[in-house]
Amino acid sequence: MAEKQLSGLRVAAIATDGVEQVELLEPVKALEKAGAEVKIIAPKSGKIQGFKHFDRTDKISVDLALDRAHPADFDAVLLPGGVLNADALRMEQKAQDFVRQIDRAAKPIAVICHGPWLLVSAGLTRGRVLTSWPTLKDDIRNSGGKWEDREVLREGNWVSSRKPADIPAFNREMISLFGEVKQRIKRAA
Repeated sequence: MAEKQLSGLRVAAIATDGVEQVELLEPVKALEKAGAEVKIIAPKSGKIQGFKHFDRTDKISVDLALDRAHPADFDAVLLPGGVLNADALRMEQKAQDFVRQIDRAAKPIAVICHGPWLLVSAGLTRGRVLTSWPTLKDDIRNSGGKWEDREVLREGNWVSSRKPADIPAFNREMISLFGEVKQRIKRAA
């Protein structure tokens, strides 16, 4: 992997309290190492509470409140998991609108664990193939999507994974997908 292959790429990492900390911070670290500019976006400004499963971990600084974030300002989205995080975000109309606009523009979405709940609630999973934490399988299928139990799954402009143990494969595929977008942007300029 080229050290700065994502230089200039702007990524929105959308999360809130209850985010599975490793599913946010490890992909953010990989993206930044590859040269991307990542902004952590949350429904509130300040800090959000990270978790490791059901235990509180660190407070994570928010770069931008969701009501001030514009999808047109970003080239890609990262949706980490965490039950509390994903359940809260799926009810946020602004988060739903954000991912709808990103997907409509064919920009990439990287999603892990419980993160697909936002995509389900935004009405984006019909006809799509993805993976997630196993308990979301029924939600994805009931919304018209196809769920597969795989470490990492890439379909169109989406890459998805199941859990923290999948993060190395998730990061590789996310950076590969986002790198293709970077090349498309570069050719268009």
